[in-house]
Amino acid sequence: MTDVLAAFDAHRRLLFTVAYQMLGSVADAEDAVQDAWLRWSATDRDDVADPRAYLVRVITRLALDRLDSARARRETYVGPWLPEPLLTGGAGDPADDAVLGDEVSLALLVVLETLSPAERAVFVLREVFGVPAGEVAAVLGRSEAAVRQLGHRAREHVAARRPRFDADPQAHREVTERFLAATTGGDVDALLAALAPGAVLVTDGGGKVKAALRPITGADKVARFLTAVASDGASLPGLRIGLAEVNGLPGVAAWTDAGPFVAVSLVVADGLVQQVFVVLNPDKLAGLRRDEGPPTLRR
Repeated sequence: MTDVLAAFDAHRRLLFTVAYQMLGSVADAEDAVQDAWLRWSATDRDDVADPRAYLVRVITRLALDRLDSARARRETYVGPWLPEPLLTGGAGDPADDAVLGDEVSLALLVVLETLSPAERAVFVLREVFGVPAGEVAAVLGRSEAAVRQLGHRAREHVAARRPRFDADPQAHREVTERFLAATTGGDVDALLAALAPGAVLVTDGGGKVKAALRPITGADKVARFLTAVASDGASLPGLRIGLAEVNGLPGVAAWTDAGPFVAVSLVVADGLVQQVFVVLNPDKLAGLRRDEGPPTLRR
């Protein structure tokens, strides 16, 4: 059994990330990985020539099976739905089990939600992990020609909807620092200087906590909403807020004595914040460390 577990663990990080990108949910991705382990431990591994390809095929099918029920749940979701955030870049957090980078930014995951399940699977496997078209065809039970067509549609769709962003991590960090200081300091003018004129704010409370039920557009409205929320939150017992690496990019995270409170992801372009994604739903904050102090960001 030790050898069986070791063989599976060698690919666990990859499997989690494939499932997370397919589902946008930490809990669902972890469940899919557990189901993949059960299948792996029960299979005749002598018949498996390529464990990585086999496990990727298994996790993708498991994720596809879960997508329909996940989409049904989202139809009755209160307010905007955002993917679950992950803190990355620090030892001991759940994202240690993920192979992360720009391709799992919250902004991209939001765009992937607009793809069909098959398009999403092809995009994740082909564009993110470089899985050969033949293997993806085997996963989906389709021809290679069909997979290439799905991939073409998915790439065009993502390219048309994916927000433009600054590629320089340091520039992103500096804007995030200004955004955080202005927000927590209640400085509307400074926050306006950090926001693009057409900035859009999306908050996900899921009906569990107070949040905007529709996206907020315009720098002035976004700034006033954020400073008001920050002012209300300042009185929460044990509030700890700071810079954090959220889904591979500089962002903001906060905890209170009750546990994780919020994760904020920014889309930055031309030195200004273009989009703000705020996840407040406590059911979606499993990707924030619960047992550590204030968040940190790698330099």
